[in-house]
Amino acid sequence: MVRNHHLAKSISDAGWNQFARILTSKAANAGREVILVNPAYTSQDCSQCGSRVRKSLAIREHRCINCGFVAHRDHNAAINIQSVGKSAGPCFGDGLRSPCEPRRIPTIAGHPV
Repeated sequence: MVRNHHLAKSISDAGWNQFARILTSKAANAGREVILVNPAYTSQDCSQCGSRVRKSLAIREHRCINCGFVAHRDHNAAINIQSVGKSAGPCFGDGLRSPCEPRRIPTIAGHPV
């Protein structure tokens, strides 16, 4: 393990960036889209009403003081991340429409053009 916290964070960030780049490339080759979501405040913003409920990482339960919604903070964050993906394009949304047909993205030597 790296003792320098800043160096460890840089190494971790580089790993996630590389993973996101590879995943995006693979998805493009399969005619799919990857939607990158900024994780900031996803566990603090209420997935039901949108109000921000600040809490420390030690508090594992999300309790909205505005609407009363209660959920595990990770589940609340997952709902918020999913809603960003659903609102990202015409293939997503209310879930009532049929899914989009996969589309092929033209590539040259494995890279999207």
